[in-house]
Amino acid sequence: MGELLQFFFLGLGRGAIYATLAIALVIIYRATGLLNFAQGQMAMFSTYIVWAFWSAGVPLWPAILLGMVASFVLGALVERLLIRPVGGTGENPLPVVIVTIGLFLALGALAPWIWGLEAKPFPLLFGSGSVTVLDASIDYQTLGLLVMLGVEVLALWLLFQRTKLGLAMRGVASNAESSALVGVPVGTMLMIGWGLSAAFGTLAGVSVANLGIDPNLMLGPLIYAFAAATLGGFDSPVGAVVGGLIVGVVTELLAHYVEPIGNDLKLLPAFVLILVVLLVRPQGLFGHLHARRV
Repeated sequence: MGELLQFFFLGLGRGAIYATLAIALVIIYRATGLLNFAQGQMAMFSTYIVWAFWSAGVPLWPAILLGMVASFVLGALVERLLIRPVGGTGENPLPVVIVTIGLFLALGALAPWIWGLEAKPFPLLFGSGSVTVLDASIDYQTLGLLVMLGVEVLALWLLFQRTKLGLAMRGVASNAESSALVGVPVGTMLMIGWGLSAAFGTLAGVSVANLGIDPNLMLGPLIYAFAAATLGGFDSPVGAVVGGLIVGVVTELLAHYVEPIGNDLKLLPAFVLILVVLLVRPQGLFGHLHARRV
């Protein structure tokens, strides 16, 4: 029982990271109806920015806040300079998809050119202690990540439900043309959406960074985040959280208890989960199925 609970706690910690990155994917999808395939590399690049502030002597959490601000600006610039010129959320999404794939490759090459290929050390966000629960230990890092995830969800809920900015963003996501007719600056809302997505990606990046920062930092977590968003629903932040926690727990338990999977095939359950959900319930657990007129 203690061993099972131990891996359950480990899965919760991993799941909190996947959920944070999945929330970033959901924000982009809600704002544009598209997937950002460069989300992981943007998070990696933002983590390097946080490391640069921290290594220059800025305390850890102020460095993270500065990195989030820089990431917000980076995300907004990506929308304004790269996404909007090729059509934004127009009828043909292919150019935007190609741009995000190109951005994925560009950031993957730019980061080692600026900071090198060697791994950069980074501290734990919440310390190295642990507490014991029912014969299993849960470390402060896992507890802190779960609390941070709860704060993120609360902040998003307050933004979208209690502010005019959030209402405008929801309106643009629902119907950009009608929102423009009533005076909502659609382009500005899209820029803010990309900026928020990049800022949330920074939190996912620094959560993984205790293992060392390198250009491949977020390649694995991005796949799990796609699985989490697919399971929960790409238009549901709550679904991203639930999906992330489920993916984290299931992946860790299967890797430990199913010998053919182990650590070598740890990504396999995520791929299978994406396939099954797309076949059985394409909108995910918390998503909505949108009907279209033909």
